[in-house]
Amino acid sequence: MTATAKIADETIASCREAAAVNRSASCRQGNVVVISDTDADDVLVAADLHGNRRNYEKLLDLAALDSHPRRHLVMQEVCHGGPAYPSGTGCMSHLLLEDMARLKTRYPDRFHYLLSNHELAELIDYPIVKAGRMLNLLFRCGTQQMYGTSVGKVRDAYIEFLKSLPLAVRITNGLFISHSIPEQTDREPYDYGVFDRDLEMADWAEGGAAFRLVWGRDYRPENAKRFAEAVNARLLITGHEPCGDGYQVPNRRQVIIDTQLDHGCYLILPTDEPLTQAQVIDRIERLS
Repeated sequence: MTATAKIADETIASCREAAAVNRSASCRQGNVVVISDTDADDVLVAADLHGNRRNYEKLLDLAALDSHPRRHLVMQEVCHGGPAYPSGTGCMSHLLLEDMARLKTRYPDRFHYLLSNHELAELIDYPIVKAGRMLNLLFRCGTQQMYGTSVGKVRDAYIEFLKSLPLAVRITNGLFISHSIPEQTDREPYDYGVFDRDLEMADWAEGGAAFRLVWGRDYRPENAKRFAEAVNARLLITGHEPCGDGYQVPNRRQVIIDTQLDHGCYLILPTDEPLTQAQVIDRIERLS
């Protein structure tokens, strides 16, 4: 069944409001959300969700933001994956993207949704193919089935929201959270100004600084060390990499978590004490 015009208008308004809130959030500095112990006691960090509503709902229960007013919640990469519409040709993950917008407006200073490569793919129409299926096309088919003749306006609102997403979260105890890290930062220049300036299409386009940030899969110790030093971080917390065990430790400066599987992982990180990599690993929890 196609959504009514009223529902489409509500979705558009929600995405536009979330975009405005993203840009004006009190803890945002440039394109980085900065959280100190004066802002929060702890931060719950999840990684890739890919349309997994079950895990999303578990995370909301675990975060219990209404009961923990000094907790922040970080999520990323909900697009592409999860259930399909009954026709089998439309991905329903766009509904989880809409939930991200609603959460942002409900908890403007305590919920943070990071830019990831799959969201960036929707933003710039960058094709992603998995198992012979064009994920962007399935996403478009899903929004078309839901919104019918209103799909163009809804899509425009999605894009406005995606353009407003922060690139990273910095906890002032030395932790830097982003979807991934750029490749070859120890061997070639990287434009770290991307974390401070207003973003433009060149930043999101293939080869741009934001593109390199969310698509990188260079886990060499030298690369992680260089990037961590450049962003003044003791430790990097990232997603992006599928982890059969729910997490990976590829080098001494990085911990990767993966939240999309039934046994997906998450972290609750304190803001008032510096943590070693071993201490962060000890805090990894499973959803089931």
